Amino acid sequence: MADDKELETGVAEDEDEIITLTDDDGKEHEFVVVDVIEVSNKEYAILLPIDADEEEEAEAVILRLEKDADGDDVLTDIESEEEWEQVAQAYEELLDDEGDE
Repeated sequence: MADDKELETGVAEDEDEIITLTDDDGKEHEFVVVDVIEVSNKEYAILLPIDADEEEEAEAVILRLEKDADGDDVLTDIESEEEWEQVAQAYEELLDDEGDE
C-alpha cells in the first residue's frame, strides 16, 4: 500500500467506522477501524480488512495517524520494526485488559 493514505470515512452514529485505502496497484480495500490508540505521544489506527476470507483469521493492520499540510488525517506506514512491535504490544495489552474486565 502507498505510504500515505487519506482517511475516507462514511460513518453513521452507532456504526463501525469504515475506511477505504488504495494500494500501489490502484485497487481499493475496505477496512473497519477497530481502535485508535496512543503510544509514545503518537496515534495509531488498528484496522481489520472487511474483504478477508471468513475461514481465515483476519490480520490487523496498524498505521500511524498523522495530519497533512491541510490538517486532514492521513494514515502512514510504520517503517520501523521497533515502532511496529511497540504499538502491537500496546494493543495486545489493551485487549488483555479488556478481556480481564
